[in-house]
Amino acid sequence: MNSPVSKAFGHIHDWIFDLDNCLYPASTGLFALIDERMGAYIQRLLDCDASEARRVQKAHFHEHGTTLAGLMKSHAVDPDHFLDDVHAIPLDRVSTDHALGDALSRLPGRRFVFTNGDAPYARRVLEAIGVGSHFDDLHDIHASELRPKPDPHGYALLCDRFGIDPEHALLVDDMAQNLKPAKQLGMTTVWVDNGSERGNHGADDSFIDYRIGNVAEWLHSILGDPS
Repeated sequence: MNSPVSKAFGHIHDWIFDLDNCLYPASTGLFALIDERMGAYIQRLLDCDASEARRVQKAHFHEHGTTLAGLMKSHAVDPDHFLDDVHAIPLDRVSTDHALGDALSRLPGRRFVFTNGDAPYARRVLEAIGVGSHFDDLHDIHASELRPKPDPHGYALLCDRFGIDPEHALLVDDMAQNLKPAKQLGMTTVWVDNGSERGNHGADDSFIDYRIGNVAEWLHSILGDPS
């Protein structure tokens, strides 16, 4: 059953969440496994050593927002092949988060996942956390036409696809720079400052409304008594 939220969020009809290092703690190190597979993929692609692969990987990540975006531009990498490969990881580092599930289930309005990953991987992670049933839908990198956050294109497509009014929507993300396009659209923004790689890159109070450390704890703090 939905619960009332604090007055500061009474205008929110659509709750939008990033996935990796956001709906689960960055400290789990899950994304490090993807990072390793990205490095191995680049080694095979460029026939280079691990050090050079790491340099290429991070250069693309820093310049384009995702490693995939850079590899597509520079090496015409097939996105499906890349995503299938790097997401082939075990999920035993994450576990059911009952507190998060309870909070999500009580949010008034719709709930979405907005991720630079792909849908099959996102659904696997959501099920591992035990919160998949609490989301109305998800918007992945393919739905964004392979233009990752913080490219404004994906945000516009998200809003158009689900009929989201940005003035009544909220985005939660661990990458501060991903909040800027959302704020420009009129969304309320929440930065999960939990130590993600380059999570604080470009952080500016002008487009960050709230700064939190843990999504479940924050949601419980703004929700009313479930009884």
